[in-house]
Amino acid sequence: MARPERRTVRDVRRGNRSMLLRTLYFAGPTSRNDLTRLTGLSAATVSTMTGDLLGEGIITEAGQVESDGGRPRVLLRVDSLYGYAIGVDVAETHVRVELFDLGMNERAKVEYALRPARHDPELVARHIIAGIEVVLSDAGVPSAQVLGVGVGVPGIVERGEDVVIHAKTFGWEGVPLGALLRAGSALPLPPLHVGNGTNAMGQAELWFGSGRDAGDAVIVLIGSGVGAAVVTGGATFHGVSSSAGEWGHTKIVAGGRPCRCGGRGCLEAYIGAEAILERAGVSTQTADRHEELTRLLASDSPVVEETIDYLGVGLGNLVNLINPGRIVVGGWVGLLLGERLLPAIRRAAAENSLPQPYAATSIVLGRLGPDAVALGAATLVLEEFFAAAPAAHARERPVTRRDRPFASDGGRYWD
Repeated sequence: MARPERRTVRDVRRGNRSMLLRTLYFAGPTSRNDLTRLTGLSAATVSTMTGDLLGEGIITEAGQVESDGGRPRVLLRVDSLYGYAIGVDVAETHVRVELFDLGMNERAKVEYALRPARHDPELVARHIIAGIEVVLSDAGVPSAQVLGVGVGVPGIVERGEDVVIHAKTFGWEGVPLGALLRAGSALPLPPLHVGNGTNAMGQAELWFGSGRDAGDAVIVLIGSGVGAAVVTGGATFHGVSSSAGEWGHTKIVAGGRPCRCGGRGCLEAYIGAEAILERAGVSTQTADRHEELTRLLASDSPVVEETIDYLGVGLGNLVNLINPGRIVVGGWVGLLLGERLLPAIRRAAAENSLPQPYAATSIVLGRLGPDAVALGAATLVLEEFFAAAPAAHARERPVTRRDRPFASDGGRYWD
């Protein structure tokens, strides 16, 4: 039996500090008394830690509220200008790079088109590097204020220094994206965090969108590809090899249509953008997929009804297997379908679910729009910002925005 891990006083302090910082971030302007209640920490601990965070410039005062008979209470919040996060969406048709402040407000954005049939890894890496330079220049933000770069990619991500990607739909098998980015950049890159794009979008919807306050949920992304982020107990489930959520490659028709993954009968082969248009007889090589799909949904084509039926089967499988309290439908195809046909989607899911688990599930549309993957990628940086708890390893002098350098160990930024 494994022996329990010993925790030092420093570990406990770091964990408490991380919890307090995360609580303050999501609770918004909050008093020390409320932080004591929300975190369960002692008033003395909250007072000490908020004093440290104020001294380091991570949090700031945000006004006062009247108290019951005593002095007004000072409200605190995370300073959105303490640092910045870059989010990158590597998708079928584009590489999108966005710069966010810590309030997740977009400060700059640039997008590079990709041909659907060409996803050369070196080209993608060059677009990411160029995009980082462009958004920092456009926003007038020095690189020293960037806490990290989050990248959302399709397929399976192997953690490690080289960040190896397996994405069959891109023709990528063992692509060392991290190594390519480091080799292609003339300057040291900020700490890099790479994750599956669907899981990144799921985290964004969970934190800021339609998944907020849902402890057990599934956030599905339907675009050119199809995937799902499974959330249990408020955390994304990644699986033993970080490949959980490949919902698009669950089989719904034995020996059915060929899928881009090399299999047959996958859900993606029926409800992905290419699959819908191909079944409607539209060439995906020359068509504007968004425009053609919008036109198709406005018609009385039987392909639309068939697509809703197939989607209902896929959602019904999620309901029966996972029993989530909420299913959030996102991705550009998912939003196009849902904005026009959400009642039909719900009926199709109900027809393919057991009554009891379906009655406990709500099916809603994503709130963050088709650009949610880049925002989700930026939350990978924010997650590390919470977990790293800067002062746990900082020297006695507070680290400021002006003198904090980048670390080389994947996101911890002390000096």
